[in-house]
Amino acid sequence: MKPSDTQPRIDLSKKLPGHLRIGTCSWNYPEWQEIGIYSQQQKRHYDHLPEYSEHFNTAEVDQWFWSLESPDVIRLPRPDDVKAYADLTPDNFRFTVKAPNSITLTHFYKQAPKDLAGKPNPHFLSKKLTESFLKSLEPLRKKIGVVMFEFEYLNKEEMPSLEAFFDQLGPFLSSLPADYSFAIETRNPNYLREEYFELLKKHKTGHVFVDGYYMPSAVSVFEKHGKAALPAKKVAIRLLGADRQGIEKKTRKRWTQIVDPRDKTINDIAGLVLKLIPEKFDVYANFNNHLEGSAPLSIAKFVSALAGK
Repeated sequence: MKPSDTQPRIDLSKKLPGHLRIGTCSWNYPEWQEIGIYSQQQKRHYDHLPEYSEHFNTAEVDQWFWSLESPDVIRLPRPDDVKAYADLTPDNFRFTVKAPNSITLTHFYKQAPKDLAGKPNPHFLSKKLTESFLKSLEPLRKKIGVVMFEFEYLNKEEMPSLEAFFDQLGPFLSSLPADYSFAIETRNPNYLREEYFELLKKHKTGHVFVDGYYMPSAVSVFEKHGKAALPAKKVAIRLLGADRQGIEKKTRKRWTQIVDPRDKTINDIAGLVLKLIPEKFDVYANFNNHLEGSAPLSIAKFVSALAGK
């Protein structure tokens, strides 16, 4: 199916201010052919990357997050995938990468097999596992903008306090190599305190701004904490959306149209980005299909909002 004449063909090559990268959370959506992102179907997910990189200058790698199968079975990136990501994108392209959840989960998910559900994860903040993960990324290293450690919402049973989290996170961050840029994503709104940002700054680690999952908006966090909320020069913003199941029901998981407009969110993020760019922050803005129904079309609105401010 050819893209509709009413759908924009997104070309960021001449529209972005320096230090800004815009992309999507994953890219393996063959139906994006209908809105002009892809010209044909592909057999392998990474074969979309050459065409994807004609439209966007960054992409979030999500699939390596899902790694924790059992205490003895951890899925790390496949060498063929890592090499393909490096080979199929231009030199100036950058990825943001979600680190494996085998590193960031305190306990196995409740949906895990009964013998594992809710049990402590022996690999939580494992330095050895992190080293193995980063070693697997070596062929892609020059094209990695930020490695993100995503922590789920931690209740009192999983993490008794922010201080207890700091006691484990601080030594872990101090062990990370200096040749990568890292950022922390927390799903605990109450963790976003002065001491949290101070800890990240001490270890030259960024904070991931999340739109969705009951987290305060990026703009409100910046308004409350100012530059303290920017502990590193690379800033990751993930626009995930507020109603994942509702969006999936409306779109039937065909991500080709806006079904739940979030114009205020997009305009607010555009305003925030334009404040950060003159300060020489490298901003990575990743849009999820679940924000409005189609990440590429949300990006088209975002680019227009940037131009209009």
